[in-house]
Amino acid sequence: MDDQRKQASGFDQRVLDLYDDYAHGRTDRRGFLSGAAQFAVAGTTAAGLLAALMPQYALAAQVATDDPRITTVYRTFPAPAGHGEGRGLLALPRTAGRHPVVLVVHENRGLNPYIEDVARRLAVAGFIAFAPDALYPLGGYPGNDDTGREMQATLDRARVLADMEAAAHFAHGLPRTNGRLGVVGFCFGGLVTNLLAARLPELVDAGVPYYGGQPTTEEAARIKAPLLLQFAELDTRVNAGWPAFEQALKAAGVSYEAHVYPGVNHGFHNDTTPRYDPAAADLSWQRTLAFFRLQLA
Repeated sequence: MDDQRKQASGFDQRVLDLYDDYAHGRTDRRGFLSGAAQFAVAGTTAAGLLAALMPQYALAAQVATDDPRITTVYRTFPAPAGHGEGRGLLALPRTAGRHPVVLVVHENRGLNPYIEDVARRLAVAGFIAFAPDALYPLGGYPGNDDTGREMQATLDRARVLADMEAAAHFAHGLPRTNGRLGVVGFCFGGLVTNLLAARLPELVDAGVPYYGGQPTTEEAARIKAPLLLQFAELDTRVNAGWPAFEQALKAAGVSYEAHVYPGVNHGFHNDTTPRYDPAAADLSWQRTLAFFRLQLA
């Protein structure tokens, strides 16, 4: 299939910033359309701009669901401190032996096809990947991100985090693992990656938060795992919290490596939207795999 995705360079940066506000619940659809109307040109409406910015999952799967190199299955797990039970996608390499396990934490809209594809990419690379769905208590990812975002916003944050902690314990206890656990997360999942490193310091062996929010100074002081932090230069909202977090990591003696990818937006790794930047996504992913191979061996 031909790739029809429009690139970020085709949008006014102010439209991309408006979409970031919309995607993170800081404005609603009406607010986006009102703000974007001034950037509509001949033949394009504000609604058309929004449609162009929405994910197109059919265009971007890098690893097929039936890839012969891996096995995938949905698994439930107990989450007594959260919603009682959770569910996620388990992706396993078919190669023999024991493998490191990586928990994959989605954005603020549930376990969508992009995050499932990330789990499959990790399995192809030789990791056992488990991607939990925060929306499982509400029936699971609904098939579109707008509804998924609305659903996730209704959930109690503390119980969602308890579900993610339970998912980390479940993933760590899976058969065929080498006993080492990494966490990678995107946007909301980046925040969860940081929080799991702080809340489960004896369990998490490495974390890779992509443009994730930061924990408190007190939480950061409990982190023991090395971190590889991935930031987008144009993501001023998330980046504003990095200096204080970096100071907290230094004070706690945490080993960390941070990269800011120039000229790219929040969500640059997500290859289903125009914010996707192929060069930054590929470089950051190669760094992620190398980091996990080093830290989880």
